[in-house]
Amino acid sequence: MKQHLYIEMDNCIGCRSCLAACTQCGGHDERNRNYVYDVNPLVNRQTIPLMCLHCVNPACARSCPAQAIQVTPEGAVLSALVEKCIGCQNCTIACPYGIPKFDEEQNLMYKCDLCYDRTKDGIPPMCASVCPTNTLQWLTEDELKAKRESHELGRWTASRLPDDPLVGETNVKISLPGILQGKVKLF
Repeated sequence: MKQHLYIEMDNCIGCRSCLAACTQCGGHDERNRNYVYDVNPLVNRQTIPLMCLHCVNPACARSCPAQAIQVTPEGAVLSALVEKCIGCQNCTIACPYGIPKFDEEQNLMYKCDLCYDRTKDGIPPMCASVCPTNTLQWLTEDELKAKRESHELGRWTASRLPDDPLVGETNVKISLPGILQGKVKLF
């Protein structure tokens, strides 16, 4: 059964529990692979989680000359393989969302790998397992279909033009926050 990470941005309260869980996950070397962005910090407290969207046709993997970035059958785009990464940083430049980071000491790219050691067995990623407001949810296809019917799911794209080659589909599904739809958040 395929499951998806679903982000309901209106629920985010900026608690950063997802970041704490990410740093505590084994194999992450206490580095955050996700981020929380303050949308307009001088005006309100709207925050949104930023993480790899695990593109269906990821620019990071396509731009890697060493084929160090693997895409799993489930759709997770993994961090660069240590034995293959040559440290060229093409992936960090190619990603339209600015997600992959480069570790100069290790000469290696790292990013969210959707906790593949957990999600391949149907266990939610660490960030979704600790989110107190259900901003990050791990949903089945049926649950996602129900969300799609009750919300207008946003499509995260690199361009607004419908036939632009930069537009890409992602495996992470997003409900855009009301503030981006012209609605004001209540707190």
